[in-house]
Amino acid sequence: MESIQITDELFPAASKHATGQIDGVSTDATTLFFADRILVTLCQEGRLSQWIQVPLSAPSPAAVDMALVNESLLPMSHLTPKTLLGGGGEERESLAQLYAVQVASYIARRDSAERRTLVLGLGLQKLRPDREAFFDVLELIQKVL
Repeated sequence: MESIQITDELFPAASKHATGQIDGVSTDATTLFFADRILVTLCQEGRLSQWIQVPLSAPSPAAVDMALVNESLLPMSHLTPKTLLGGGGEERESLAQLYAVQVASYIARRDSAERRTLVLGLGLQKLRPDREAFFDVLELIQKVL
């Protein structure tokens, strides 16, 4: 019988981690880069309550080309978020989907050849639709992308 040799190796998916403040609460952002998905989590006090996915590929290559020309901060029009788990009401779900599309737009503008699906996990105590919180969330997520 052959002996099995176990070796310590790093996790096979590349990852990044950062910590920051959102609404005065310490927030952890983590990204795992898999072959078919980009997993981004944003959690406070260890919670994850909403999961949204956004395919970065478009039904038509022309839709992507047209969206890439526009370098505004508006989300790209071909990206369609889908809530996988969680919700917390219509306003919370809409805001979470806006965050997911905004992050997906950032990824797609940074690398136009990216075709993986973004999966965003959010676990924020309060999901507020104000400008400061919005930019705090996006700034922290950009640190791990």
